[in-house]
Amino acid sequence: MPYVSELVEGYRRFRNQDWPRERERWSELAEGQSPRVMILSCADSRVDPSHIFDARPGEIFVARNIAGLAPPFETSSGYHGVSAALEFAVTQLEVAEILVMGHGLCGGCAAALTGSFDDVSPGEGHFIGDWVRMLSDARDKVRSRHEELDRAAFLDMEYEAVKVSLENLRTFPWIAERENDGRLKLHGGHFSIGEGRLYLLDEAKGIFRPV
Repeated sequence: MPYVSELVEGYRRFRNQDWPRERERWSELAEGQSPRVMILSCADSRVDPSHIFDARPGEIFVARNIAGLAPPFETSSGYHGVSAALEFAVTQLEVAEILVMGHGLCGGCAAALTGSFDDVSPGEGHFIGDWVRMLSDARDKVRSRHEELDRAAFLDMEYEAVKVSLENLRTFPWIAERENDGRLKLHGGHFSIGEGRLYLLDEAKGIFRPV
């Protein structure tokens, strides 16, 4: 069966089972959305935030990309999709919290750590290489702490990527302003696929603790 046909079958199950159970909820959402949390996560097919957090429709505003990265604030012309999603969530929906969620076995973080795109020149249309290049400084830190690029090194890289994104988020003036006056809280997290366990970042100590 073609994959799209499988998706259609899934839609039919949703339409016949889930949608009727949430009929009142969908009626409310037809008038607008008011999620209190934004989640920035990886596009990896194994780490769907709605599934992991058992979220109801309309509860979380999600932006997903390679490695779940937040870019730094930039005012150059171009198509800044992640930045636009952040701006919409923070200034229009006025979310109260943002969670940056990394995950285990992340291909984007692995590409950054191994340098598999190092020979790609910036601006030549190789989008993955340009994107993970924002982790270059983090990669140097991780490599300096590990003699071998083993599983511990890859996990360390995944953790560092979350910290880079939090640092980048704070370069957006409307995020920094809201965090400083208490209207917005930033969080870092990591989902272990193998364990099915969520870890949250203690920024003061720089460590991830299991929930």
